[in-house]
Amino acid sequence: MIVPNAPRLETKRLILRGPEAADAEPMIAFLLDRERADGFGGYDHRGDAWRWFALNIGHWQLRGYGYFTIEMKETRTPAGISGIWNPEGWPEPEIGWVVFEGFEGRGIAREAAERVRRYAYEDLGLTTLTSNIVPGNTRSVALAERMGATYERTYMNYSMGEDMLYRHPGPEEVLG
Repeated sequence: MIVPNAPRLETKRLILRGPEAADAEPMIAFLLDRERADGFGGYDHRGDAWRWFALNIGHWQLRGYGYFTIEMKETRTPAGISGIWNPEGWPEPEIGWVVFEGFEGRGIAREAAERVRRYAYEDLGLTTLTSNIVPGNTRSVALAERMGATYERTYMNYSMGEDMLYRHPGPEEVLG
C-alpha cells in the first residue's frame, strides 16, 4: 500500500482504501478522458494525470486524508474515488467523488461519499464539509442535493475556475 495512514472503510458493496500503485492506470485513464473528467480537472497529457495521482498520495501525507480508491467488494475492481480534499488555496475541506467508466448509475458515488462524510465527521472531527462543483456538472449537483447539501455561493477556484460551493449537513444532522 502506498498510503500507510489511510484507513480502510467499508459499505455493503464497497471497500474504500488508500491509493495503491495499481490504481494509477484507471485513475490516469479517467483523467485523460476530457469528456468525463473536465468537471473534476481532466488533463491532455499522461504525465499531468500521473502527477495528479501522486498529488493525492502527497495530500494524504500532508493532511492525513485524501481521496480513497473505491473498490467493488465482489470483484476487487477499482470503480472510482471519493474522499476529503483540501489543497492549498481551497476554501475549506471538500467531499468529492468520481466513478470510472462502466460504474455510473449504480449508486456507487453516493454510497462511497456518504461513508466518507461519516468518516470525516466521526473520525477526523470535521464540523463542516462542502462540495465544490463546476457549473454544468448536473450529475454532481444532483448527488450533492440528494445527500442534503445546499447551494451556498459561487466563487473563483484558482485551479478550476468558477465553482459552485454546496454545503453539506453538519455532523449533528448526519450522525444523529
